[in-house]
Amino acid sequence: MQTSSDRHEYPAHWEADVVLRDGGTARVRPITVDDAERLVSFYEQVSDESKYYRFFAPYPRLSAKDVHRFTHHDFVDRVGLAATIGGEFIATVRYDRIGAGGTPASAPADEAEVAFLVQDAHQGRGVASALLEHIAAVARERGIRRFAAEVLPANTKMIKVFMDAGYTQKRSFEDGVVRLEFDLEPTDRSLAVQYAREHRAEARSVQRLLQPGSVAVIGTGRTPGGVGRSILGNIRDAGYTGRLYAVNKALPEAQKELDGVPARRSVREIDGPVDLAVVTVPAEHVPEVVTECGEHGVQGLVVISAGYADSGPDGRERQRALVRHARTYGMRIIGPNAFGIVNTSAQVRLNASLAPEMPRPGRIGLFAQSGAIGIALLSRLHRRGGGVTGVTGVSTFVSSGNRADVSGNDVLQYWYDDPETDVALMYLESIGNPRKFTRLARRTAAVKPLVVVQGARHGGVAPQGHAVRATRLPHATVSALLRQAGVIRVDTITDLVDAGLLLARQPLPAGPRVAILGNSESLGLLTYDACLSEGLRPHSPLDLTTAASADDFHAALSRALADDTCDAVVVTAIPTVGEGSAGDAALAEALRSAAAAEPGKPVLVVHVELGGLAEALSAATSTAPQATAGTAPQATAGTTGQATAGTVPQAASSTAPQAASSPPEEPRSAAPAQRPPSVQAPEGAHLIPAYPAAERAVRALAQAVAYAQWRRDAADPGKVPEYEDIDEKGAAGLIAGHLARGQGLTLGTQETCDLLGRYGIHVHRALPAPTPDDAVAAARTIGYPVALKATAPHLRHRADLGGVRLDLADEEQLRRAYAELTELFGKAEELRPVVQGMAPRGVDTVVRAVIDPAAGAALSFGLAGAATQLLGDMAHRLIPVTDREATSLIRSIRTAPLLFGWRGSAPVDSAALEELLLRVSRLVDDHPEVVAVTLEPVVVASRGLSVLSASVRLAPPPARDDLGPRTLPAY
Repeated sequence: MQTSSDRHEYPAHWEADVVLRDGGTARVRPITVDDAERLVSFYEQVSDESKYYRFFAPYPRLSAKDVHRFTHHDFVDRVGLAATIGGEFIATVRYDRIGAGGTPASAPADEAEVAFLVQDAHQGRGVASALLEHIAAVARERGIRRFAAEVLPANTKMIKVFMDAGYTQKRSFEDGVVRLEFDLEPTDRSLAVQYAREHRAEARSVQRLLQPGSVAVIGTGRTPGGVGRSILGNIRDAGYTGRLYAVNKALPEAQKELDGVPARRSVREIDGPVDLAVVTVPAEHVPEVVTECGEHGVQGLVVISAGYADSGPDGRERQRALVRHARTYGMRIIGPNAFGIVNTSAQVRLNASLAPEMPRPGRIGLFAQSGAIGIALLSRLHRRGGGVTGVTGVSTFVSSGNRADVSGNDVLQYWYDDPETDVALMYLESIGNPRKFTRLARRTAAVKPLVVVQGARHGGVAPQGHAVRATRLPHATVSALLRQAGVIRVDTITDLVDAGLLLARQPLPAGPRVAILGNSESLGLLTYDACLSEGLRPHSPLDLTTAASADDFHAALSRALADDTCDAVVVTAIPTVGEGSAGDAALAEALRSAAAAEPGKPVLVVHVELGGLAEALSAATSTAPQATAGTAPQATAGTTGQATAGTVPQAASSTAPQAASSPPEEPRSAAPAQRPPSVQAPEGAHLIPAYPAAERAVRALAQAVAYAQWRRDAADPGKVPEYEDIDEKGAAGLIAGHLARGQGLTLGTQETCDLLGRYGIHVHRALPAPTPDDAVAAARTIGYPVALKATAPHLRHRADLGGVRLDLADEEQLRRAYAELTELFGKAEELRPVVQGMAPRGVDTVVRAVIDPAAGAALSFGLAGAATQLLGDMAHRLIPVTDREATSLIRSIRTAPLLFGWRGSAPVDSAALEELLLRVSRLVDDHPEVVAVTLEPVVVASRGLSVLSASVRLAPPPARDDLGPRTLPAY
């Protein structure tokens, strides 16, 4: 690539794929001597006006000297980057390091002149903004801290690129030229601009996949059956509103139609654009298909074909090649090994999936990395039977398969803006970029609920086919960090659907106070107990008795909803003997009308397998036709449903109810039951979800309560406080000095104390005592009373094993204790005893911080001791921690009552504990080289606290993939 005279090797790590403003992709890479012909060809396609803006004069062609200059770089003082599509340049950017007076210079000069040129056909796609991010990152890596650019006043587009970047800048006008100077250090504003551009681009890239104007299914068999032919039929039968084509190279030349759809032998034969290609051919034929699609200008691919990373190492390499190949043409991929995608919008009606029937339209977005789980989710939301389904349908569905390119992060970007989606449900088997997912989840959860169930969470490895960076954090810690970001974490897909149905059509509860009413005392008590188990505050159940009429339910529900001491209502119902479907319809109407009159509080129904009531509750959007005089609706068994503010039709007759304790019926096949077209609820109608078991309803309600509280807290997240006694610069000097000795090391006792002391964290003094005489001397230095501790790894923090002696008041007691320890546990050199002054009595706690390469920095807190270790009772927060988060952190553990006066004990100094947590957070946030901190034990007294032991580990900071320029995952 470069000649031997160049000062640096080709920087392959600068290569990256980026998503552009319109959703397409481009490749960014360094320009080399091999690019001379590409550069000349690129320049010939640039308009005279753009050339004038670049060179400030007419410049019709590049001279040989120009070509040499623009292709020969040392990758330090002279750097050029190109954005490419299909291997050809569409834009270039370069910087030249300059010194005083603007003359060429070398390091330590830290300023460079930067210039762009974008092909006219690609202007407005955000290419220059993406290149600016990448050239700025390259410059920072090479020690350049400031860019200067000269721009003609008429070149408003380029001036806007610089001005909108968010960097700190200076602007001047001299000799008819606008001169811009800006620092390259990222600012809060520059990061906000970068994230906003990332959001627009990635959301648009998913929109192009889910809202295509034309679709080609490639690999449609000539005979009925097969994956391609099935998907073609599913798209056609769903009423897709765009242009649909069948493609199979084996079709006879004379055949121009297949199943009523225009048929072609190749994508190239299709007149007009193709936005989306659904690829179903065997894996060995996919590269040829990708080339055809790329050359025809296809915008995106859904690859159903298997045989990639899901099939082993060879398949993994095939998958990498697939992604690289598609990105060469600016295309994004869902899959491979995907189940497909669905968009139920009336303007699209796309069912490019293996689901044989279009899901019912609704407000829930579904994302599943597993095709099998995707089938189960679609079936549960579509069918009347098989657990809680109801009638709230799907807005969009994405099954990502091996998730080689488009991921859950991309879909979150789309859902954030999508007016058709009110609730996002995700089944994840791996999280490829936890930092980014957490950031996007926090933003999404602030405006619409995000419910996540994670599979393979105890396996320790990602499922076959998923190429992700592993996290060293336990699953419980990752779950806690996701909850901090507003994610509603559930354990099963049943819980996922239960929570989604409640959140999709019911208002969020204002608090945890729950009214319970119904016609079964036993079912009411079960609901009451379930509320207590989930941390809710239930009122005593109101038993309406089995003689209660629909009017009685209406009156009771109206009173409960009007009660200011109630935040939500759970209605329990058992079958009324002899009334049948008419009674069910009357009850559903009673509940609906009462809830419609007080729409500000959520209402849930717990029923005992009342098929008729479930149908009646959901009848406003039932797929069954309206009953007419002299006819009976088709019987449809169901376990749940939802009522709307619209008219409730006469209920359908039901099958015999099952026992209340029976498990919900699971879907019997991948295909949902065939149904007539849906009848939609009125706009804004609140559907009442019904559940077959009290614990499922209450669990969903508890999730909604916690999420509503998070929304209120997120409105005022608090702040990261400043402490005047923190010596950030001094700490940085200590860290640099220690790391000069090695790449990773655990600091010694004194080094740890010195570093923590720079952040106002003072460790209780402890002196080594290798002999009894040394122990006595240490005690005299510290002052009695003292403690004698064994610090050997197997005895550290294990007071229960007897390796600690406390309140030693004089030399005699100290020597006796020393003799006892050595007699019990062995020689002093094995015990590593220390002498430490006594701290005020209090509650022993532990504070830890760790930087995980994948998930980021996390702060953890819990009580010290074997009981906490056994129960795993630790709370976690992402760093940096705010003052409000520190307050909630110490109250999040189950054993928190021990800190606040449990059973008459004195409450601890929680303010001092919160300050300690904030100082540790600041240390790790300010210095990413501090990769682990442990303070154990921290004895928190009624006034103040004492850090009795501490350890700090230093290492070069892990690479941050969330602070650099926008890139897609590398392949």
